[in-house]
Amino acid sequence: MKIRRLISKDRDRLRRMAIETGVFTDEEVKVAMELIGLALGDEEQKDYRIVCAVDDQDQPLGYICYGPVPMSQGTFDLYWIVIDPGVQGQKIGSKLLDYLEEQVRGLKGRMILADTSSIPSYEKAQRFYLKKGFQEAARIADYYWEGNDRITYCKKI
Repeated sequence: MKIRRLISKDRDRLRRMAIETGVFTDEEVKVAMELIGLALGDEEQKDYRIVCAVDDQDQPLGYICYGPVPMSQGTFDLYWIVIDPGVQGQKIGSKLLDYLEEQVRGLKGRMILADTSSIPSYEKAQRFYLKKGFQEAARIADYYWEGNDRITYCKKI
């Protein structure tokens, strides 16, 4: 497995991957695809950086979308991390997160923030962040809708 930049031929597979996880709503998938479109449409933009973990046939197994937080010094947002359900549990998410941490260190970053939901379908993501050394930094009750809190995790680099 290697990690490389997003390329246009990845778009359909990444969309399918996001849908097949069974976690994301149609609206969330739409937003993910908008960010993929922005990243592909303007390689010079720095807000949304997307890299893919790919197999030996150069097919995406997962991807991560991240970027610097405007008007902050060394803070980065982890917007999306999506792994093909067929290969979950094979440490691909961990390798993508390790890649992100290396990039943030190289850019003199101080911290990575990751937002997620409090509903049961996001419990796997919550456990993943905690296992990878993130700590819950904030929780906003009923943020997404009543009974669905926004949880912000932080990892200091």
